[in-house]
Amino acid sequence: MSDTRSSALRIARALDAITGRFGQACAWLTVFLVLGTALVVVLRYGFGIGAIALQEAVLYSHALVFMGAAGWVLQRNAHVRVDIFYHNFSSRRQALVDLLGTLLLLFPFCLFLGWASWDYVGNAWHTHEGSNESGGLPFVYLQKSIILTLVASLLLQGVSEVIKAVYTLRGNGHKPTVTHG
Repeated sequence: MSDTRSSALRIARALDAITGRFGQACAWLTVFLVLGTALVVVLRYGFGIGAIALQEAVLYSHALVFMGAAGWVLQRNAHVRVDIFYHNFSSRRQALVDLLGTLLLLFPFCLFLGWASWDYVGNAWHTHEGSNESGGLPFVYLQKSIILTLVASLLLQGVSEVIKAVYTLRGNGHKPTVTHG
């Protein structure tokens, strides 16, 4: 294997590791989602206490679970899709579909979303936007930043997917798999 291919695969594996670790961390937030939601319900209906900050923390966590883990889900090939033909394709044809999908759909989507949300997130940071609710969390700007986390996560994993697809298209066998937990 040439040094370029070896270096490219090392980059892909490093990106996979970053995306995987961040995705797993986001996935663990589901424990907080369940416990936080249960606590909100018990406080509200059991004791008549409204916990706005806790409700908002659950909402923020919910956003981070879905948007932060998007790259990890892409890495695992676990996004919902209709697969009529793809599973019957050879590994090279699958790699071509993955490459074209990433270059023509994923990257333009991420770049547009990043561009469209940049000012929205930036303004929230500039004003240190907080909750409109009394007793709410004072850092809505962090929640809005999760949009850019989605963009970064998908772009990083997209680069890894492109490297692995090109590796396969160059006749190096099946697409390299993720080698970590």
